[in-house]
Amino acid sequence: MTVKLFADSASDLPAAYFNEHNIELLPLKVHIDGQDYEDLITIEPKTVFDKIRDGHMPKTSQVSPDLFLKKFTQLAESNQSGIYVAFSSQLSGTYQTAVMIRDQVKEDYPDLDLTIIDSKCASLGYGLVVMKAAELLNNGGTKEEIIEASRFNSEHMEHLFTVEDLEYLAKGGRVSKASAFLGGLLNIKPLLHMEDGKLVPLEKLRGKKKLLKRILDMMEERGENLSDQVIAISHGDDEEFALEMKQLIEEKFSPKDVYISIIGCAIGSHTGTGTLAIFFLNQHS
Repeated sequence: MTVKLFADSASDLPAAYFNEHNIELLPLKVHIDGQDYEDLITIEPKTVFDKIRDGHMPKTSQVSPDLFLKKFTQLAESNQSGIYVAFSSQLSGTYQTAVMIRDQVKEDYPDLDLTIIDSKCASLGYGLVVMKAAELLNNGGTKEEIIEASRFNSEHMEHLFTVEDLEYLAKGGRVSKASAFLGGLLNIKPLLHMEDGKLVPLEKLRGKKKLLKRILDMMEERGENLSDQVIAISHGDDEEFALEMKQLIEEKFSPKDVYISIIGCAIGSHTGTGTLAIFFLNQHS
């Protein structure tokens, strides 16, 4: 039985990646100026960041239950097996809705074979989990091997990131323990990470130089065999910042590759412009 891989747009992989690797894209929704858009399909990240710069505050919603129903029914009727690696359940209701719709479809199609994995990851941390799953799938990996690798990589994925302004994350209720970080002084850079699928502030650092050095130090403390990894960087429409970080990472750790992508519409609506995020594994399988 062939395996179909699903992922949603909060993985911040470009639309071309989904097409090239035959991954079924499940878009989150973005709401701006009274209009609804499908992330990556009917709106591009650059548009969202330009709107944010103009003072707009986009809102987002989870993948449509109707889309889940359509895609999962198609999977059941195709006699394929499926794996959906989903956006962190702590940041969106998408995972819970997918499980509910799968159970609903199983009432009509008891043989539906669909495993849904809560990645507890976001942005390219989630994207790296999907990339590994796609690599295994395209190299003939079994469903069990893909599930095992996806769960392992989800559990061991580190997220280190900084934002220009915590206001976006706080307004969306996406940051826990954020109160102490709000209203910072000029040139203070917050450093955050993910803890069991939630965004948690770690430290405040004064100035970009200290921030980048601290990120490298934390990568060294937390990472395992970074020279044998693909490290990912996502950015809030600031490629220059991402390339600067990439150069520092390559000089210090010489990884297999550094994958860079702009943050997608759904995630970017909550992080704002100027965000920089770095993703790597703290343990290898």
